[in-house]
Amino acid sequence: MTRVQRLSASGIASTLAALLLGVLVGTLGTVMHRSIPPWGVVVCLILAFVAAVTVRAWAGFVPLAGYAVGVFVTVQLLTRRGPGGDTLVPEGQTVGWVWVLGSIAVVIIAAVLPRALFDDRPRARRTPVEPERELVDPPP
Repeated sequence: MTRVQRLSASGIASTLAALLLGVLVGTLGTVMHRSIPPWGVVVCLILAFVAAVTVRAWAGFVPLAGYAVGVFVTVQLLTRRGPGGDTLVPEGQTVGWVWVLGSIAVVIIAAVLPRALFDDRPRARRTPVEPERELVDPPP
């Protein structure tokens, strides 16, 4: 059964907070992904993934979409050339492409994770299954 979130002030606030978190993560990742090659991009991708999973776990799928918009738009804006000709993501470096495409990929991965990972309801107790007993002929 699909549960649809109703439009409310808390839902809008959660989505805006997730959007701002996406802007923060996108900015931090774009600035820091080249800091310690290749570990800078690895740490930034882990940060983007953990933030996406956290948003989905705490707020749901709609705020995750807000987070995705924040990350995507910020990364795309910061990869453009600045007024002085400088850039945070040079065209010829593989690490830049890994960040740009990886930041999108980790958000998609967080979006397609199974819903059961984010469900807080307790699971039903498992009852132990008795092993089948071997039918043995009674002694004569």
